[in-house]
Amino acid sequence: MSEEHYLELCENPVQFEHASSVNNVFFDEANKQVFAVRSGGATGVVVKGPEDKSSVAFRMDDKGEVKCIKFSIGNKILAVQRTSKSVDFINFIPDYPHTEFTQECKTKNASVLGFCWTNWNEIVFITDQGIEFYQVFPDKRSLKLLKSQSINVNWYQYCPETAVILLSTTVQGNVLQPFAFRNGTMSKMSKFEIELPVVPKPAKLILSERDIAMASIYGQLFVMYLKHHSRTANSPCAEVVLYYLPREGTCKKGHVLRLNTTGKFALNIVDNLVVVHHQSSQTSLIFDIKLKEPDCTVNTHQPVLPARSIHPYRIPLTGPAVVPSQPPVPCQLYSSSWSVFQPDIIISASEGYLWYLQVKLPPTVNLLQDKGKLMDFLLRRRDCKMVILSVCSQILEGGEKGSLPVVATVFDKLNQVYKEYLEAEQSYTVAMESGPSRGSAAQKRPVRTQAVIDQSDMYTHVLSSFTEKKGVSHKFVIAVLMEYIRSLNQFQVTVQHYLYELVIKTLVQHNLFYMLHQFLQYHVLSDSKPLACLLLSLESTYPPAHQLSLDMLKRLSTANDEIVEVLLSKQQVLGALRFIRSVGAHDNVSSRKFLDAARQTEDQMLFYTVFRSFQQRNQRLRGNPAFNLGEHCEEHVVHFKQLFGDQALMKASTV
Repeated sequence: MSEEHYLELCENPVQFEHASSVNNVFFDEANKQVFAVRSGGATGVVVKGPEDKSSVAFRMDDKGEVKCIKFSIGNKILAVQRTSKSVDFINFIPDYPHTEFTQECKTKNASVLGFCWTNWNEIVFITDQGIEFYQVFPDKRSLKLLKSQSINVNWYQYCPETAVILLSTTVQGNVLQPFAFRNGTMSKMSKFEIELPVVPKPAKLILSERDIAMASIYGQLFVMYLKHHSRTANSPCAEVVLYYLPREGTCKKGHVLRLNTTGKFALNIVDNLVVVHHQSSQTSLIFDIKLKEPDCTVNTHQPVLPARSIHPYRIPLTGPAVVPSQPPVPCQLYSSSWSVFQPDIIISASEGYLWYLQVKLPPTVNLLQDKGKLMDFLLRRRDCKMVILSVCSQILEGGEKGSLPVVATVFDKLNQVYKEYLEAEQSYTVAMESGPSRGSAAQKRPVRTQAVIDQSDMYTHVLSSFTEKKGVSHKFVIAVLMEYIRSLNQFQVTVQHYLYELVIKTLVQHNLFYMLHQFLQYHVLSDSKPLACLLLSLESTYPPAHQLSLDMLKRLSTANDEIVEVLLSKQQVLGALRFIRSVGAHDNVSSRKFLDAARQTEDQMLFYTVFRSFQQRNQRLRGNPAFNLGEHCEEHVVHFKQLFGDQALMKASTV
């Protein structure tokens, strides 16, 4: 089924001259560049990179067959190996001399196996007798040896992301010696031994370069060993053994990936997933080393999903002879001409294409039935937000039968990530406010990944539409909403008022006022001003909501103004007066606001009582019952005189 292809080749591959029209094709893993080299007279080189600006074409003198060719970072200096003794250099820096200059390896009788750029002007020669670390001076057209190390070398691998070179040593090739490079320094890391399968004597296995790859997974460097078991072994199936390679300390055997088959394999890393391609079945498997298998030992992993092929890819025909209606040609997937490079690159030299391998998340949803495990898998992927939200909707739409525990598990997994982000954001804010402390590194602002699903995301994309869905029982809807609120509370995340509003609206819609009363009475729904205002608006439907609202506002203690406004709007003027006296705010409130409200009731005795109350306040505070001009009560004084006469006004008391 096409919708089950969870791996695909990128839509816009890097195109280069295919192998049939050039002498050699080279790939530079550091710059992600393909070099198509054509010899004859002068050597023509076309370099294609992931972006047009990293593509370049040039010619150089034909001084023999090119064995290796790479640009330094930023296309500043070109290095070309043509012999086993030396490497040639050409400046590509503007205004620098363009003439070639050469560096021979220092070790006598050594053969150069290859070289790696570790910086724009730093290069390592790997010979069969060790490594030589140089600094290049393009202006002087010379190199300076910074450091060297003698060691017998069978082959080497380089991880540009971490600037670590791995050397294969000893007769069987299974003792690996890593070196790390940083800012002009070379450091020797701990060597380690790859455990080779046991074979009957006198046969001896030799570790092949094809069975080793280096890559960074979840920010840690691993050496991946493709272990082909012998037919005579108890376990005939192949496996990938991951050795964790720390900058300091010893290398440890970290994880074992069970492939459950034999044959020819290739490895990629995509979005922190180990992808294992199997040529004979033309399928791929993916492994996530952070997913724990309940039925396996601690670090043994089964494939996350069933084996599937990469999504079919069609190559569009180009050239003058192409008819516009001619359909694209299907690309031969898992071809023997494919070369796989770390972390996520596949090259077909015969077709002249470089692809980036990609993971498609939507097809994984139906292939992974365990929703808790699916959520663990999705939360670690790059572009996961909309897929996670669609999974949440899918679970809720799937009906009620036994799904509430699943819903709870999913909510908890999402809110754990949400809480971790909020805590990181908070500690960053505190660190910024307190200023940099002596000796501590500057704190980086936490990156908000797509795995952070906040309350707004859940409300907008899942819960609000779910509450309006027909055919779902209101009990289940309320249970789901309360489950999400429970999960937020469990992780001590402040619940946003719009989630409580959704609960209240759902309860009111189904006339569940008894439940609403209980939720408020037992503080299941946390107090807030917006919630109190919502309760007020429900008074016509549910009269007790008015008192529930007032009680909530009183509990908030910072909502005195709102309570007064509510009471005055209900023409409960004396109630409002009693309330402000009870909270000690009588001396500060606006007399005009109360007199306006009292007059609107058209109750003369009420107006008299309120007017007298404020006259008494004036007398107590200022020794005079009259209102100040700033209080704008003149019209009310006139109205009072009209109703009760001048003699009813309080006179200023004389001492």
